[in-house]
Amino acid sequence: MPADNLMNSPPPAGAAFSELPLPPATVANLTQLGYVEMTPIQAASLPIALAGQDLIAQAKTGSGKTAAFSLALLARLDARKFDTQAMVLCPTRELADQVTQEIRRLARAEENIKVLTLCGGTPMRPQTASLEHGAHVVVGTPGRIMDHLERGSLALQSLNTLVLDEADRMLDMGFFDDIAKVARQCPKERQTLLFSATYPEGIAKLSQQFLRNPKEIKLAERHDDSKIRQRFYEVGEDERLHAVGLLLNHYRPVSTIAFCNTKQQCRDLLDVLRAQGFHALALHGELDQRERDQVLIQFANRSCSVLVATDVAARGLDIAQLEAVINVDVTPDPEVHTHRIGRTGRADQEGWALSLASMDEMGRVGGIEQAHKRDVEWHKLAELKASSNEPLLPPMETLQILGGRKDKIRPGDVLGALTGDAGFAGSQIGKINVTDMSTYVAVERSIAREAVRRLSAGKLKGRKVKVRLMDEA
Repeated sequence: MPADNLMNSPPPAGAAFSELPLPPATVANLTQLGYVEMTPIQAASLPIALAGQDLIAQAKTGSGKTAAFSLALLARLDARKFDTQAMVLCPTRELADQVTQEIRRLARAEENIKVLTLCGGTPMRPQTASLEHGAHVVVGTPGRIMDHLERGSLALQSLNTLVLDEADRMLDMGFFDDIAKVARQCPKERQTLLFSATYPEGIAKLSQQFLRNPKEIKLAERHDDSKIRQRFYEVGEDERLHAVGLLLNHYRPVSTIAFCNTKQQCRDLLDVLRAQGFHALALHGELDQRERDQVLIQFANRSCSVLVATDVAARGLDIAQLEAVINVDVTPDPEVHTHRIGRTGRADQEGWALSLASMDEMGRVGGIEQAHKRDVEWHKLAELKASSNEPLLPPMETLQILGGRKDKIRPGDVLGALTGDAGFAGSQIGKINVTDMSTYVAVERSIAREAVRRLSAGKLKGRKVKVRLMDEA
């Protein structure tokens, strides 16, 4: 679509699709499908995408992003050429199926647009046969797309649009290397559209390597002045560690970092929390690198509720979703306090910053009030009531597979094994981390034991593997 068709300012959300430079047949089809007014993400991204520019857009599932990138890639298709001209990479088979259906519905205005889904967990041969007959658009998971490229069954020389859908989830699942390999095999003179709900650092890395002067769209979401809600509780020295459990049962955060000033306090708190039935792990300077990696993997993939840490051990730690920070001790340095609590309330989410302070620490609290230029909010421990009789359990469990990069295992192989022969849904699988010797995969707690059984009974990359639950290590 020529750039001079681009409007100077994007149409407002709620504007009609007819205001865009789309063919009349496309607009008529949209009306028939019930697409009348644009959602905010469509209004912001379509003028840029239709003008052929690269794009990074922050958009959650359900925001209308699929129609946004689908209309853009369809506008650049030549239906008479049976080469692959557009490709959409998705994190899971379920999402790829949804995207394929959506593109087919939106492509009804054109004759004979062929859209093909290429995902792991299903046999290669029928996909290869379909590719021999040509496809205008392919939608798939990075691992399976890589397999087809390596076998030569998928050719990308005519590709003009590459879409990375739910890029943050693909990075979570360990697909950075596969995405990079796929992108390198696409023609340089292509358009790249990247959609992501959050902005982890891997997004910037992808953008620098594979997008050309992308326009960025971040739709402002309404928030209070601060997304971090701070509360202080006065405690006696003898009730401090027990109070952490009270906070957890009252607020019930999925993921919490509990900061202690000393390694000994970390060890003591870990013992107390485990005795109270919490899934807790500790991060301190005495762990070797492998132990540290295993703790961080389990915490980041949401299969551990509480990470007990010292400031030194937690340096450089960046967890995308952190519902709460608990300051078990007040730090003497107000800057360190600010740094601790700044780890929650990120990526358009609210977070709790909960601090326990004894009479001896009131001077430190005063320093924090001075630094923040406002009084802290005090609450009583007696207000804390368990909001459920159920134990606070993390939503995921981590499986460890003995075998990693050195055994040529890729995240796509694991995802394919779990969603293929093992028969689980992609939505039940979380982060996949492949290290040199081991692979760690988060699965929903309800399927963990069955996942171990089925993976152990089946094969990964054509061979038997040993699998165990990290919780039972």
